[in-house]
Amino acid sequence: MRELGLLVRYPKRIKVTTDSNHDEAIAPNRLDRQFQVTKPNQVWTTDITYVWTLQGWLYVAVVIDLFSRQVVGWAIDDHMKTSLCVKALQMAYWRRKPLPGLLHHSDRGSQYASREYRQHLAIMGMVQSMSRKGNCWDNAPTERFFRSLKYEQLNYEKFKTKAAAKLSVIDYLAFYNGRRSHSTINYMTPIEFERDFFNNAA
Repeated sequence: MRELGLLVRYPKRIKVTTDSNHDEAIAPNRLDRQFQVTKPNQVWTTDITYVWTLQGWLYVAVVIDLFSRQVVGWAIDDHMKTSLCVKALQMAYWRRKPLPGLLHHSDRGSQYASREYRQHLAIMGMVQSMSRKGNCWDNAPTERFFRSLKYEQLNYEKFKTKAAAKLSVIDYLAFYNGRRSHSTINYMTPIEFERDFFNNAA
């Protein structure tokens, strides 16, 4: 490695974001890894990840439309309470205004299983689905997005402040939706893929 000028990239700090040891209601896995979706606003997936800064942890919740893999809602804060997830959900809902019956998939985290979150889903007319316990593959597209966020952006930076980390995340979200191509959607960007769908449907 020395001869080739290679440097070791050490693992980043790890923060647990899923607390599945709770007494809240658990929804069945209705998605069942059916990740190929034929229309926008049919299936949304969601999850939380973390970013380390010199001021402490920062948390990011996203909502992704499985049809185009577009991030349609997000929230960033210094906590991972239910309100963080609700803010991401509300952004997605008011931006997209989906019809009742949308399938909403998440892990079994206490935030998504909470009464508060389930009440929002009910008001929005969404059907809840949850991964099996400890099975990250049941929410693979969202996990893959977080991997891209970290490996393509965050792991190359050392953030002195939470504000700097937040700006970096938002910058990546804009890049991801508008400029990053995906093999699962014919090497188009999420925005291009949806635009193509609506143009063909017209």
